[in-house]
Amino acid sequence: MALHSAEAISTHLLMWRRVREYAVPPSMIEKAAARSAAGDWAGACAAARIDVDLDLRAVRHRHGTDLTTRVRADLRRLAPDLLRWHMPRIAPDGRLRPGLTLALARYDNPGTAAVRLVVRTPPAWADAGQRMSLALWEADGDEAFGHHPHPRPDRRFRLDLHRHLWDGTRSGDLAGRHAAAGDPYAPGPPERSERPEHHGRPAGHEPWPPPHWAAEAERLLRAEGRPRGALTVRTGVRSQAVLELVAPDDSHVPELRPVRDLPRRHETAALPVLPDAAARPLPDLELLRAGLLTADRLHPLVAAALTGPADTARAPGARTPAVPPGPADTIVGGTDPNRVACSGQVHRIELRNGVLAAVDHDPAQLAREALLVALGGPGLPCLRAIDTAHRTPEALPSVRERLAHGDVHGALAVLEGLLGPAAVLREGPLRDALDAAVAGRLDHGRFRSGLVLRHPAADVGVDAGRRPRIDRRVPQPIRSKRGARSRPRTGLPG
Repeated sequence: MALHSAEAISTHLLMWRRVREYAVPPSMIEKAAARSAAGDWAGACAAARIDVDLDLRAVRHRHGTDLTTRVRADLRRLAPDLLRWHMPRIAPDGRLRPGLTLALARYDNPGTAAVRLVVRTPPAWADAGQRMSLALWEADGDEAFGHHPHPRPDRRFRLDLHRHLWDGTRSGDLAGRHAAAGDPYAPGPPERSERPEHHGRPAGHEPWPPPHWAAEAERLLRAEGRPRGALTVRTGVRSQAVLELVAPDDSHVPELRPVRDLPRRHETAALPVLPDAAARPLPDLELLRAGLLTADRLHPLVAAALTGPADTARAPGARTPAVPPGPADTIVGGTDPNRVACSGQVHRIELRNGVLAAVDHDPAQLAREALLVALGGPGLPCLRAIDTAHRTPEALPSVRERLAHGDVHGALAVLEGLLGPAAVLREGPLRDALDAAVAGRLDHGRFRSGLVLRHPAADVGVDAGRRPRIDRRVPQPIRSKRGARSRPRTGLPG
């Protein structure tokens, strides 16, 4: 009998599939689209869990009416749910990349300092709720967001050259910009070099650099005021490639080629960086090609751009696109009875008066059994099933995913459909997950208010002049990272 091996699905695609299921729920898309259609851009940002940290009156007082008009026009075009859909994320759970300042639009006027419309993500220790903030950044400003770990716009993560990823009126350009990419990113093998870390190209069989990079590099260099020249592309965790955009003259299409003579490190650091939005394939295209996602699960604007006509972009006052049913619609189903084998019969567990109850038992019998359980005796199978549903329900992974991506309302909807709106949670993994979400929201509030400027574990052991000791004061994520590291120099597990 022949053995057939199934093709393994990469963890990268599995991560993005979870992101598409939980990070931007359909309820958020519907609310944000409705408020954007009504002209309420601030309400749309609130629906997408984006805090607005700019005042248009202060912008007009500081920069004048022309800049304020341009900023207001971009805010009205902003689709905050589409922005969250395309925000950079990190493995393994697909949360927003922490501590990031990402430029959405740039406003350059001769003789004045550069101004950027930026979106910021909090640091990792304060990212519970997965909220973002919208603000203006000035090149010569006083860094009003000094408590943010990286207040300056990141050169690698920028969307000012990719307005179709956040502008609701330009989302139709998505198909044209990414159709040129063809197959997923597959760089060729690295060439021999004295400093191979500047190439670091993974092995593959496709031509390298990819042909569509030349057009993206030309847009980047024009934005930087350079018609031709060299730039860098991040190809790995600790590797980058130095490429050059060349053409015989202006009448020829420019080509992107690897640089033969690599510049020095400080010269390489000063070169423009090709944004990840241009260098990496769109995750939605990869998911569609792999069959891990269907078009009806995509964001409506993304689905219209990739599978439908390009003229369906969201314009101010346009009709809200139809939102496909999300995973919450298929999970919430607590009205169906659960059957449990109890006392030689099959009993039902249903929602009665807002709580999960064993309907085939007499209330007096349930009271006696509850007293017996309180005294340490065994409980009825029906009561044990209800207790398990309150502590570790089957929907616990779904609830945790929603809480990790900040969808508190979706997590509570799942719990209400499973346990009832009047249920009182008992001690267990489910209650611990909810308590952790509440504690994380408090940490985020303290960060937003500026009460905590550094990581809570940054000063542990500093006064003693030694390496911080792992104890209860160190947060669990730090302890997990420290415990997973190998011993230095030996490579032996810790």
